[in-house]
Amino acid sequence: MDEFMREAINQARKSLSEGGIPIGSVLVRNGKQIAAGHNKRVQENNPILHGEMDCLNTAGRQGSFKNTVIYSTLMPCYMCAGTIVQFKIPRVIVGESKTFSGAREFMEQHGVEVIDLDLQECTSMMTEFIQENPDLWNEDIGETEEP
Repeated sequence: MDEFMREAINQARKSLSEGGIPIGSVLVRNGKQIAAGHNKRVQENNPILHGEMDCLNTAGRQGSFKNTVIYSTLMPCYMCAGTIVQFKIPRVIVGESKTFSGAREFMEQHGVEVIDLDLQECTSMMTEFIQENPDLWNEDIGETEEP
């Protein structure tokens, strides 16, 4: 496993330790990390602060994202995938997609290369979290019923 996925996993564990959802992300350009982030929906009471969104927010204005790679411990959802497509990020490397299939097909239809590493460490972390926090997980993926 390369250093960037390792850092994405560290970011996911950081989110979990803060009471959040264990999803981490790293943005890379020319073999160098530009930014890292993790899901902060719970911590910051922000419905759109998924791991990828936090990472891109941390990266700030880059002028262009065309020569970057974004790593995520989990397959991006449609919101994050839409941002990846909008910013023309050409490659996404994910830790797993077993617990959440996300928007792989959408990204690929828009020219994004998606590499799923199928890492047991990422799958186990998400499986355990979902089992222990089904309501929070369903909220994160938009599956919660109206209050």
